[in-house]
Amino acid sequence: MKQTITVTAGEPSAKTRELVARRQALLGPSYRLFYQQPLHPVRAEGVWLYDDAGNALLDAYNNVPSVGHCHPKVVAAISAQAAQLNTHTRYLGEQVLNYSERLLATFPAAINRIMYTCTGSEAVDLALRIARSHTGGSGIVITANAYHGVTAAAAEISPSLGENVALGQHVVTVPAPDSYRAAGGDVGKQLAADVADAFAYLRRHGIKPAAFIADGIFSSDGIFAEPAGFLQQTLEVVHRHGALYIADEVQPGFGRTGSHMWGFQRHGIVPDMVVIGKPMGNGLPIAATLFKEEIQRKFGESARYFNTFGANHISIAAAAAVLDIIEEEQLMENAARTGEYMLAGMRSLQQKYRVIGDVRGAGLFLGLELVQDDGQQTPDGEIASAVVNLMRENGVLVSSAGPAANIIKIRPPLPFNREHADIFLRVLDEVLDKLN
Repeated sequence: MKQTITVTAGEPSAKTRELVARRQALLGPSYRLFYQQPLHPVRAEGVWLYDDAGNALLDAYNNVPSVGHCHPKVVAAISAQAAQLNTHTRYLGEQVLNYSERLLATFPAAINRIMYTCTGSEAVDLALRIARSHTGGSGIVITANAYHGVTAAAAEISPSLGENVALGQHVVTVPAPDSYRAAGGDVGKQLAADVADAFAYLRRHGIKPAAFIADGIFSSDGIFAEPAGFLQQTLEVVHRHGALYIADEVQPGFGRTGSHMWGFQRHGIVPDMVVIGKPMGNGLPIAATLFKEEIQRKFGESARYFNTFGANHISIAAAAAVLDIIEEEQLMENAARTGEYMLAGMRSLQQKYRVIGDVRGAGLFLGLELVQDDGQQTPDGEIASAVVNLMRENGVLVSSAGPAANIIKIRPPLPFNREHADIFLRVLDEVLDKLN
């Protein structure tokens, strides 16, 4: 019989209990907290968070502060712009144009138009709206545990939100490209075949296809990055069925995968639309949808679009600083080096602990899949939860992913380096040893 794992968190302080009670009373039950022992950060710097008791916690999870918490250059850019001007994009201004030129230069030449929003969810919503307008269809194909946002349209294509959040009647799911369980099979070929079947199913039920949307590392499905290039066949299928390919780069974008600025570039494809968000302004509300010109032009000629706070001056200043820092501090190169070092360290631990079924990822977006010791690759969400909470108790923040929540999700700010990786690996080893 499998042993039940118990993690005993320290007794929460009176202040913590008070804050939890107030939060529940004011924000309601939809707002969920991380960790059995809730975290109360009061300041942050680089890859470190500091709680209300003064404890330092190594952040191996938060991708929103992509260039590090409270980066001085971002803080200075925000402060200077706030003292000068902050308004919307219905007035002329150079800042948004300068930034747009710089950002678009990081994309393939065919992606040459951009529309701004405040959040990634809004960007996804806009992309879906334009896909439907462009194709005349409504059918959307997604992976089985995808997450794309929380607006009404984005939630309809986000099965990871749970069974109580209904998928749209126009939405069909396909299995994620699970390289761990593929038994040597071609995950790219299988995904393309599944997507083709899904579009055929939609047509059989009188629903014209509009789009396939996925992030290039399948983060909510379980972090599947290899082999690089496996999305090429799927792109061909999407276009053959008259649909558009939407690359969700909110999580894998901005150099996180190490080898390329954007996750889809690892696969050698050029999508029709791209959505970006959270890391763009290092925590400020700015996001965007990017397009091939003909797609955006067709929509723009027939529909009016405006977003009051999208691309406001302060958010653009932060976003421009983020691009500066990624280049100046060579953070993409650091993601590649540190990611390889962490993968090697976790693979070494895999030889020591049978519960580590698989180690995978790219750059600073890594997954550690935990399984039961039954030789059947059976997901073990219970031990994953124990690992997440014990690592938090020992000063390292991670989370979990996948339909069984059994994959440790490692996605730190981009300045995370070898020194930080050593701390992470040491604590992971100690925690697994304790649970073994």
